[in-house]
Amino acid sequence: MGKANDVDYADLHDPNAEYTMRELSAETMGVTAKRGGGRDVEITDVQTTMVDGNFPWTLVRIYTDAGIVGTGEAYWGAGVPELIERMKPFVVGENPLDIDRLYEHLIQKMSGEGSVEGVTVTAIAGIEVALHDLAGKILEVPAYQLLGGKYRDEMRVYCDCHTEEEADPEACAEEARRVVDELGYDALKFDLDVPSGLEKDRANRHLRPGEIRHKAEIVEKVTEEVKDEADVAFDCHWTFSGSSGKRLAEAIEEYDVWWLEDPVPPENIEVQEEVTKSTTTPITVGENRYRVTEERRLIENQAVDMIAPDMPKVGGMRETRKVADVANQYYIPVAMHNVSSPIATMASAHVGAAVPNSLAVEYHSYELGWWDDLVEETVIENGYIEIPEEPGLGLTLDLDAVEEHVVEGDTVFDEA
Repeated sequence: MGKANDVDYADLHDPNAEYTMRELSAETMGVTAKRGGGRDVEITDVQTTMVDGNFPWTLVRIYTDAGIVGTGEAYWGAGVPELIERMKPFVVGENPLDIDRLYEHLIQKMSGEGSVEGVTVTAIAGIEVALHDLAGKILEVPAYQLLGGKYRDEMRVYCDCHTEEEADPEACAEEARRVVDELGYDALKFDLDVPSGLEKDRANRHLRPGEIRHKAEIVEKVTEEVKDEADVAFDCHWTFSGSSGKRLAEAIEEYDVWWLEDPVPPENIEVQEEVTKSTTTPITVGENRYRVTEERRLIENQAVDMIAPDMPKVGGMRETRKVADVANQYYIPVAMHNVSSPIATMASAHVGAAVPNSLAVEYHSYELGWWDDLVEETVIENGYIEIPEEPGLGLTLDLDAVEEHVVEGDTVFDEA
């Protein structure tokens, strides 16, 4: 039986954080000038709450001495709340309007604890999203305005679809029809890393001919069912070998595939590049890379036809904007991966509204009946997200709904 965890993560000792030549706090940088117009605001606290959705979503709330709070969301996963608590001393007392400096400050302070990539980056991203919500409220502008303005009033949403018989091509086609007709989506995604019954060895990443025929049949049935009524993507969850990925991509070239996602594992970009350049099937990758420094390699090597960063995982709203800017230099569209609650989903939509090469934002919770209950506003309607004109993210968290679905053992953060 495990022991109770009473560790104060904010007080953990880290020599790298306590002494760094690139100290970017306001005090060290000499950022002391008074700011007019109600912009002299200080962060007083940072709190988290984990919601037990179809993923354990980590919501983040930043409090200020002005009584204004900002709400954000980190990518889900164990250890994220502890990392955010660890970073709290680095932002308390700071002005939340200095989003870029605070982001770099946290990256530098947490460099010894893994801020190059991985869960530390996603924890920082949760704070960064909350800063955008908070800054928008202080300045009384929507978050997209902080990212440079708006290209579109609404963001297209693609629905990640599932069925109890997800390996049955006919069942997938029936679900595609239902989602289009009953839920109003014109963009869908289905999984291809589903068992065909022909597998001999699940460890070697190799697809036998019958397995490829099975996956191609799923693609055929779904795309033929919806035709031009909806774009359809297919996800492999980085499962297959390079040769199998190439053979699968070739096998579905004749069908109207929006994209084939993550056909090979993410670590070896050279293999990814080879697969992408071997086929006319559009290939999309990106959810397993961190920050623009990693996404850039996929883009510059032209190892993708579309790039798919996950906003609260890749590093936050401004980092996703940076990825989109690099992709735009190579005429590559951005299709944002997203498995979040309404908070990060809306934050992703604000980013999508602010970049020219945005395709769509994913929605991964259509089977979760209470997803919309977490906020007071309607987020997705008829397959699109209308970008709010209210300050910040434009959402009001329903704390009663959060408390109803809080992860067991956790508590809800304080009200505004």
